Amino acid sequence: MATVLMVEDDEHVRRALVRELVALGHTVRSAGRALDALREVTSNPPQVVVLDLGLPDLDGGEALKMLRAVSDVPVVVATARDGEREIIRLLGSGADDYVVKPFSAEHLHARMEAVLRRARAKPRREAMTVGGLRIDVDRRQATLDEAPLQLSRREFDLLAFLAENAGRVVRRRDLLAEVWQQSYGDDQTIDVHVSWLRRKLGESAAAPRYLHTVRGVGLMLTAPE
Repeated sequence: MATVLMVEDDEHVRRALVRELVALGHTVRSAGRALDALREVTSNPPQVVVLDLGLPDLDGGEALKMLRAVSDVPVVVATARDGEREIIRLLGSGADDYVVKPFSAEHLHARMEAVLRRARAKPRREAMTVGGLRIDVDRRQATLDEAPLQLSRREFDLLAFLAENAGRVVRRRDLLAEVWQQSYGDDQTIDVHVSWLRRKLGESAAAPRYLHTVRGVGLMLTAPE
């Protein structure tokens, strides 16, 4: 059984689902607003999130993107929008599965169990080493010369993706697709995160050690000579 965060603005629906999921053996916390849910995920991470899209303070699709920026927790989207394009958009934004309203607690339970099985089935990945950098993706830990690096989720994802492709130039569009899960975007977003990452690696664009910009193409991570 799992620790579940139920994000649903309708109090009656939320209480009913919480009660039924608890009866099925889950430990359930709940939130009625997107920002409350984001705070809960960062301060007390659940094993799975059930995210309603019709939230009062923030569109559920935007909430999903913000959640993905801070956590890898499996997310089951609860939606009344059953169009194919909408479902594809949600899955592309980081949802692991979805249920279409109305649904039963038993149906939701089965969906949650499925995404949790997939999460548990992911094979253990070996830590990557590039020079004095060590990146453990499974533990989401990175060190430089054995000193821990304090990275945001996006900075860690960027560093890990570059480490997976160490010694190769990674195109900006591939960074957007793999790190930001976007097919297009503002190059400044990448530049800002690269600048923050450089600072934590003790380097600058003028004097790079690990992160090398290939003008007009992309970025490459290599060990210092």
